[in-house]
Amino acid sequence: MSRVGLKKIKIPDGVKVMIDSDTVHVKGPKGALSQQLRPEISVSIEGDEMLVSRTSDRPFVRSLHGLIRAELNNTILGVTKGFEKILDINGVGYRAALEAKVLVLSLGHSHPIRYDLPSGIDVVVEKQTTVIVKGMNKYMVGETAATIRSFRPPEPYKGKGVKYRDERIIRKEGKKGK
Repeated sequence: MSRVGLKKIKIPDGVKVMIDSDTVHVKGPKGALSQQLRPEISVSIEGDEMLVSRTSDRPFVRSLHGLIRAELNNTILGVTKGFEKILDINGVGYRAALEAKVLVLSLGHSHPIRYDLPSGIDVVVEKQTTVIVKGMNKYMVGETAATIRSFRPPEPYKGKGVKYRDERIIRKEGKKGK
């Protein structure tokens, strides 16, 4: 029995939810998003709550039940509050700058890395060493943050590189003298 799938989703004020045959459209103060549904999953609205139910008890359908409910909840959170990931840049000479919709990263390579931001994603650069990735779509925010981190992941000896704000780097000791 899916515990996540059985929870009802609270629809806040100012959010409109429309259900088509295979798509749920959510419109809120930050914008509009839509979520595809599988034929095995059905969604109904009761007052100001959304209920996700499944048609059978097969293991695959049970796994979809909690997944679709979580994705619908993230859609509602995205159009009301939005999502953000904070990246910290550590290292001498490592910095970031924003030029229109292009993030320019100097990460110790022979050339600066120019990353074109996807549509729907906003980036704020604070004091050249902090990058905040914001957006409505949780998947896109995480994907963009992971791509930026992949240009120079943190190394375990000095901790240089791009890391998430809440990420803990396990440090190695390095060489020891005699």
